[in-house]
Order: sequence, then structure tokens, then C-alpha cells
Amino acid sequence: MSAELGRGVPVVTRARTLAVGTLALLNVFAVVAALAVVKLTPARHLSPQPPSVAAHDAVPTSGGLKAADPLAARSPSPSTLAARLSAVLNQPGPRINAAVIDAATRQPLFAQRADRAATPASTTKLATSVAALAALGPQHRITTRTVRGADGGVVLVGGGDTTLTAQPQKPGTGRPTYASLADLAKQTAGALTRAGVRQVRVDYDASAYQGSRVAPGWKRNYIPDGEVAPMTALTVDEGRVGGPGAHAQPRVPDPPVAAVQTFARLLKRFGVSAKAGRRATAAAGAQKLGAVQSPPISALIEHAMTESDNDVAEAMARQVAMKKGLPASFEGGARAVRETLAGLGITDGVDVSDGSGLSTRNRITPLALARIAALAASPQRPDLRAAITGMPVAGFTGTLSPPRYTTPGSTGGAGVIRAKTGTLSGVNTLAGLATDADGRLLAFAFMAGDGKTSVDPGKLDQLATILAGCGC
Repeated sequence: MSAELGRGVPVVTRARTLAVGTLALLNVFAVVAALAVVKLTPARHLSPQPPSVAAHDAVPTSGGLKAADPLAARSPSPSTLAARLSAVLNQPGPRINAAVIDAATRQPLFAQRADRAATPASTTKLATSVAALAALGPQHRITTRTVRGADGGVVLVGGGDTTLTAQPQKPGTGRPTYASLADLAKQTAGALTRAGVRQVRVDYDASAYQGSRVAPGWKRNYIPDGEVAPMTALTVDEGRVGGPGAHAQPRVPDPPVAAVQTFARLLKRFGVSAKAGRRATAAAGAQKLGAVQSPPISALIEHAMTESDNDVAEAMARQVAMKKGLPASFEGGARAVRETLAGLGITDGVDVSDGSGLSTRNRITPLALARIAALAASPQRPDLRAAITGMPVAGFTGTLSPPRYTTPGSTGGAGVIRAKTGTLSGVNTLAGLATDADGRLLAFAFMAGDGKTSVDPGKLDQLATILAGCGC
């Protein structure tokens, strides 16, 4: 299995006048997402500006920007599009299931086994993200808190924020400012000191999540190899042994135990002698000592989509389950995602066992993925926009950074395609949006591989590039 690895924004050293020129309005779009500008890929004559997912908070108050008319450009001819796509689809290799639709009208433009469910890999995150944004709202935050225990001690209560960090955070990383365990320890120590408490035991409460810590269909090497941590409601730094770092970094075997041990050490830093205790359940109405909150889930989802963060995606599925009153488990999260998508009109083609796409049991159709992407791009649903602004930009960011979109058949797509990638052993998928040469926004999904033979992701890049270049 080859899980997707998060990568930062590269330095573009090669002149690509057409592709780079398209990035300026992508950056503008990311900043004015709240205005529901439907043109998600940029005009092709603007000066180069590498896109930044991190700068979305600054909404301009002037500048005369107007929402683009999604129907201004003509939709491509299905027959012409089919002829061009078939030139790649008919090449030797694993078969590719495909769907292309007009993002504005949702009308199908191309289908090849589009209603045939396939292993989505990390394009599952697109379904999870849209469901989370719809069910919770983009401003929802996850709280980690401390309360007094029944015996006068402290209980550290996890709410499911996998990005809670014990490390100092550096500016300019392009990532959100995560909830700080040190800040929570400082608040807690202050409350204890004011109450005259200088020595305390810290228990932990991870009861917000239920069920197995490992999803059906996860391979045994996922956790040892660091692709994902055991799923719990109390995790610090995604359970990475050495704190934040490389994507595939070893994970601690029991994240809540590691979290409470770290928290006890931090309390000592702030003047309260503490020792890590045992698992407990915080009493309803227990005295609050401190609390910290995650960034809004819109920021978490942008991060998860760009870097293909498995831990955040799994947390999002459970947050949806909690919102809908279902068990915060793999089963409950999968059901909550399906029910939320059904409420959005995506009633068929989504059958998942986890939120990240690591499970080999997941099945989604290309048509469902294309419809989800189009829905998230709709000017009528600005609440879903983070699922799009978080998608990697072809040839520039995240899992679509070079060498993706640097070959002769794909360079034309650089900068004009936003898409989520999916990679498992013998599976490659790509789902997202492209603006064609006439300015029409298209939603697509290409799904290749049966899990048994190797797949060239370059073919999927070529297919998306054909969409971007189609003046059809």
C-alpha cells in the first residue's frame, strides 16, 4: 500500500506562462469564497501568483470583483469530449471508470462505467468533507477541556481534535493555528493554583468516541507505518511519536495515555505537580478548569484535502456522527456521511467504511464523486466551499505538486485544475474541477485500478488536462 503523503507548496522554477497565469484568480477565489464566486479556476491572462490555502481569512471589502456567470460560456459538446478522452482511455493498462458533468447544470457530458462503484482511496475525503461542512457548518470548532474529577483531581476530556498540539507553533507554515495543549495546561494550572491546589492527578476521558480504533478494511501496516493513528477522541499531534513532522511518522500505540502523560508534564511547567492517572468519565456539570478549541472545520478540511490528512478526515466523519446523534464510531461515521449526502441529493453511489479512504472496502461511483464536487462548487452552497478551496492545485500544491502536471501530456492542466487525489496499492483516483478553454466549469472523476496491478496516475492527469484544454 502506498498512502498519499502531504507536501508543501513548491517553488516553481520553470516558466509556464499559460498555466502560471491562471493562478492569480485562484488566489482571489480562495479569498472571496464567502462571496460565492463560482469561477473556481482562473482567467488565463493574469500575472502569476502561487495559490495559498492559508490566506482565506482576509476578505476584501473593495476591488469591484463580481461573481462570474456560470452559464456565460458554452458547455462542451459531449461527442467531441468523448473523442478526445477516448484517445487516452483506450490506451493499454488498467481500465478507468470516468464521469464528467457540467458543474452548473449537473448535466452529464461523458460517462464510462460512471455508475460502477470503485475503490475511491483518498477521494473519499471529498465525500467526508462535504458531509462535515453541510452537517456542522464551516465555523464549527472542536473543544478539548479539563474539569475537576470526582476525587478532586483533574480530568482531561477529549472532543476529537486530532490536531491538538503540544508543540510551539511557527508562523508562516501555511497551516492553521491549532489548539494548544500547553495553553490548556496553563489555564488549568491557573485555576488549580487559585483554588490552592499544588499537586494533582490527571485522569483522561476519551469516551466521546466508541467502537474499534481501527476501521474495517485497514491494512495492518497502516498504524505501524504512520499512515494514521488509532482513532480516539483524545489525541495530541495526531499521535505522532516525535510530534508534528513527516506524514508517515510512527504513531503511539495508545494516544489518550500519551496525551495525558504529556499534559501532566506541562502542568508541572506551570507550577502544579501532576502525575498521569487512569481512564475516567467526566461527570456532567463538573467544574470547568480550562478549554481550547480547534480552528474552524473549514480550515481543518482545507488542510485535510490539500495534504490528504487521514487523521483529520476520520475526525470529521465522527463529528458528523455526533451531530446526528449516531455513535461516534467507524460505523456511525460512515452512516452519518451517507445520510448527510443523501440529504444533499447524493442518494446513490456512496458506500464507505471510513472517512479517510484508507479502507479497501470503500466503494464510490465516479458519477457520485463528480456530483459532490459540483455541489461543493455551487454558488448556492458557499458553506461547502472549503472542500474545493482545499483541493490541491495541479502542478503547484499538496498531492498534485510536481512531478504531477509536468509531463508533455499534462502541463496544460497546471493551475487550471483543482482535484483530490487517491492512492492505494493498485488504485489511483482523481476527482475535482477544471475550467475548459471556453471558461466552462466541469466536474469530473477518474478512477483506475483493481488493487492488483500498478496504475499510472499520469493518465488521470492527462484526462483532466484534456478537459482543461477543451474548446469544444
